[in-house]
Amino acid sequence: MKEIGGNVTNPVERKRLRVLLIDDHPLMRSGIKELLKTTPDLDVCGEVGKASESLGLLEKLKPDLVLLDLGLPDRSGLEVLKDFQAISPALPVLVVSMYDEMLYAERTLRAGARGYVMKEAGGEKLLAAIRAALEGRVWVSDQVSSELLGNLGRRNTPGRELQLDRLSDREFEIFRMLGEGLSTRDIAERLNLSPKTVDAHRANIKTKLGMKDGAALVRQAVRWTEAQSSRNVAVQPEL
Repeated sequence: MKEIGGNVTNPVERKRLRVLLIDDHPLMRSGIKELLKTTPDLDVCGEVGKASESLGLLEKLKPDLVLLDLGLPDRSGLEVLKDFQAISPALPVLVVSMYDEMLYAERTLRAGARGYVMKEAGGEKLLAAIRAALEGRVWVSDQVSSELLGNLGRRNTPGRELQLDRLSDREFEIFRMLGEGLSTRDIAERLNLSPKTVDAHRANIKTKLGMKDGAALVRQAVRWTEAQSSRNVAVQPEL
């Protein structure tokens, strides 16, 4: 022990690493905060529920780690991840999402994420993923690891039947929005693109997925989105 200016300090005491939460579900943020309170070296330095507020908070707080949801209301978390990588490429970002890891994990890793955790995985796995990310390692589930390394244990999902891996990240995002019932104009406004550009992406998606016309593409997108929603309904993280 060492006394400095009348205060006794522990020389082995470590500073608490600062974690920024970006998730539009207040209950999820609350659960993660309660979880991190149980750790001696992690602390939530800020939280936000919209993509539009995340960049300003990132620059202001300068966190050591970001926990990022993909399903933000005003912008895709995947695009937010790419912005973070451009601004601070060394910052570890861990994606925590309800979206099917078998469809999204590889895309987020390509975009620079340090790992992908399903919200249903529970607190123990989330902490393990956080530790891995802070140590410079990549964390994914055993299933995703097998898929990425050798396509082992491949299972049929709506995404694989459609071969959505053929789509670029932008095309994949537009496909998802079509499934949510958004029009070309709605998608253009949300993504800050021109309707003409969105139509061009739609044409590319239709070709890549082998759809005969735009109506068939929309029907398939809606079916896929409904299948995803049914997988995620009533999923509560066990934090």
